[in-house]
Amino acid sequence: MKKMIAILSLLFTGGPFISEAHPGHGSTEGFTITHYFTEPVHVIVSLSIIVAAAIFIRYRSAVKQPVKIK
Repeated sequence: MKKMIAILSLLFTGGPFISEAHPGHGSTEGFTITHYFTEPVHVIVSLSIIVAAAIFIRYRSAVKQPVKIK
């Protein structure tokens, strides 16, 4: 668990350093919801976050289930 927290912390704090935020990096306006759903850079990051959250939730629910002894 500590390893996962360390990895997530690194991803969240290192995100701004690897982003490509500059004028003209897409074909839509920069401050609209359309921009975040249509630009490949944002779509990849959004999907990665959703997948990571799903894996984390599934892992947490599997850990909390009690072990049944027959």
